[in-house]
Amino acid sequence: MGDAGWAIRTMREALADALALLLPTSCAGCDDPDIALCERCAAALAPQVVRRPGEVPVWSALAFAGVAARVIRALKEDGRTGLARDLACALSAAVAEASASVLASARGDVVLVPVPTSRAAYRRRGYRVVDLVARSAGLRTERLLRTVRASADQRALGAEERRRNVAGVMRSRAAPGVRVIVLDDVVTTGATLAEAVRALRAAGAEVVGAATIAATARRSGAHSGS
Repeated sequence: MGDAGWAIRTMREALADALALLLPTSCAGCDDPDIALCERCAAALAPQVVRRPGEVPVWSALAFAGVAARVIRALKEDGRTGLARDLACALSAAVAEASASVLASARGDVVLVPVPTSRAAYRRRGYRVVDLVARSAGLRTERLLRTVRASADQRALGAEERRRNVAGVMRSRAAPGVRVIVLDDVVTTGATLAEAVRALRAAGAEVVGAATIAATARRSGAHSGS
């Protein structure tokens, strides 16, 4: 990203934070007035990393339910960018578990690659959710992936429909031999992560795992992270 793009993004995020201070607010987790996130709801975001084994294992720090789901939705849909700081610890914990497992089994560094935001979502929000949380967590990422065509909203789709919807939607820059952990906000059926893995492998990367802020019930019942 060029200096101009970086400046515009920074201005957008600063403006959103300033508006949050000026306008009436309520807790993103429970609607208590006059606070962005109360202590009780902040405590509910404490990471409890779980691992879903598979060809590409996925580490997730929160169950996508209750307070966590409300906070993530507020960040994604309501423009409450300040909540990225409250979710940063969760993503950092998932990445730490994934990295520890990967580095214990093989040598070499890994690159953190966020799942790309669709063009429509970026126009609507003005920011990329995963990138924003990763920056708040102090994580260095590489944007190897980009979307090459539009896809439908995933929320009302079943597992097979989601897979068809995102098939071929991503492309990666050339990355021969690069070892990658993919980052995303929420894993549901795994269709989006699978498409990211496909695109990265097609570009020569070795995808060794994925880390997400949260997982829906079908993912969060996996084994505890080590």
